[in-house]
Amino acid sequence: QVQLVESGGRLVQAGGSLRVSCAASGRTFRNYSLGWFRQSPGKEREFVAAISWSGGRTYYPDSVKGRFTISRDNAKNTVYLQMNSLKPEDTAVYYCAARPGDTSADPDEYDYWGQGTQVTVSS
Repeated sequence: QVQLVESGGRLVQAGGSLRVSCAASGRTFRNYSLGWFRQSPGKEREFVAAISWSGGRTYYPDSVKGRFTISRDNAKNTVYLQMNSLKPEDTAVYYCAARPGDTSADPDEYDYWGQGTQVTVSS
């Protein structure tokens, strides 16, 4: 089992920056690829970023590429999502997720999920 707890979500103005974190406990953190997803009311869960177990490979959809950066600190069992140039359409609950093996943009391929943290971007 891997337990994930997100934190750092809050209200921020459009154009601002925010970093959310996800602390993991349980099985060996470094064995897992990690992803960030987001979901807003009435919409499906959307892929935001993923990072390989070593941190050497990262992936982003076009909607956030160049604005968001995912990183991990295996010594602290924590994954981060730095979000810059935030837009009102980035408003959502942000979830981190973990899976053994390679990264994926498909939420159905992730085994463990946190409870989410709310990010609200005001215009």
